[in-house]
Amino acid sequence: MTPYDFNAILPILVLLGYGCLLLLIDLLIPADRKRLTAWLTLLGLAGAALAHLAWPAGGQIVAFKGMLVADGFGLFLNLLFLGTAALTVLLALNYLPRTGIERGEFYVLLLFTVGGMMLMAQAADLIIVFLALELLSIPLYILSGLARPKPSSEESSFKYFLLGAFASAFLVYGIALIYGATGATNLRLVLNEATLANPRLGLLLAGVGLVLVGLGFKVAAVPFHMWTPDVYDGAPSVVTGFMSVGAKAGGFAALLRVFVTAFPALAPQWMLVAAALSALTMIVGNFAAIVQTNIKRLLAYSSIAHAGYILMGLVAAGSAQAAVQDAALGASLVYLLAYAVTNLGAWAVVIAVERAEGGGLTLNDYAGLGKRRPGLALAMMIFMFSLTGVPPTIGFVGKAYIFGATLQAGYVWLAVVGVLTSLVSAYYYLRVIVIMYMQEGQPVTTSRPALNFTVGLTALATVVLGLLPYSVLAIAGNAIAGMAR
Repeated sequence: MTPYDFNAILPILVLLGYGCLLLLIDLLIPADRKRLTAWLTLLGLAGAALAHLAWPAGGQIVAFKGMLVADGFGLFLNLLFLGTAALTVLLALNYLPRTGIERGEFYVLLLFTVGGMMLMAQAADLIIVFLALELLSIPLYILSGLARPKPSSEESSFKYFLLGAFASAFLVYGIALIYGATGATNLRLVLNEATLANPRLGLLLAGVGLVLVGLGFKVAAVPFHMWTPDVYDGAPSVVTGFMSVGAKAGGFAALLRVFVTAFPALAPQWMLVAAALSALTMIVGNFAAIVQTNIKRLLAYSSIAHAGYILMGLVAAGSAQAAVQDAALGASLVYLLAYAVTNLGAWAVVIAVERAEGGGLTLNDYAGLGKRRPGLALAMMIFMFSLTGVPPTIGFVGKAYIFGATLQAGYVWLAVVGVLTSLVSAYYYLRVIVIMYMQEGQPVTTSRPALNFTVGLTALATVVLGLLPYSVLAIAGNAIAGMAR
């Protein structure tokens, strides 16, 4: 291992090493004082964030003979993962004791899965992509069943595990076919062989398709989305909120890097498939969400729909024009940031309304929230507007940039589908607001400093970032400019 290799992997080493240490420390912490484990987890996340100072400013490191990279793209996503995990810990401080499932392993597994996400963002080899996907997924399978012996939680974990293993098989088989067609798994070496002149073109395209299927499951793209509503509904809400943001961002980190770096010569082929998946995902996700009466299932189908919007960025990133490709990648990062901030805030409100015995999850449970808890209702309204794409929220900025990049790439019809499905989504997002402010009820909510801080911070960020769109785009643009391609 060279010093460059060590610097590139240092944030991941810090996080995973600290996770192993925390596993031992947690054994010494009494069962009624697991909040200490949560605060120690925040310390580990902060340490991993500071470890990025070992990376060169504005530069990049190609480590382990090209298997791992440390660049602006990885830095942006790593900090997004760490921030998402930190907010999840704050939510868990309120949620886990109230629901009777406060266990120290929650925080350790959280650190491990974030390590997998960070490895995914830095992967420059298909073997590393697979290892990162497993490191990301296996802790999430366990976290989904954290509320044992609750049947719905155990069912959620088992279903997620079975379908996740099935999707991993698709990914591994796809990697094997790509290796058979190109003789390499390193993305830059695959780039040299992944051309239309390749004598094993059919084998190569089949491998690319299977990789798309494997990663499409992780981001909940249609038709690989069937696990999402049931897993989101059965898993503890704090796990679901983290999963809906972190796992999705990790999957898209791999999709964007792999397809832009390794398969630009095959873009005309995979762009059409990705565009069809994007349109189908937006349509199915939004129309299925209309009929939902459970807030967790509504947000599950909403998550599916937003995967379709981010897929538009992948489609546009396949453009042969460098400027359009950069715009699409930057727009995808902005959208991931917008979705993370907004969706975590929405799940924080769900946690505040959800009751220990499993109540508070229907839309009617939000009736009267505007009168009983005006601050909480205002925050939820901001989140619903942002998910719809209403200015001046960060959700509007994300959709504006992603639609603009899609138009620049020449996919006008896909942008039209995106706009029309956004109008459809307004129905079920605004329905939540109508119920909160225009129906009578007595919602039961919890109020703790960590929960209130998370709701307030995400609501403020949703608006402030929406008012500073050029600053957000500049940060994303700098990340893309420093991306190893």
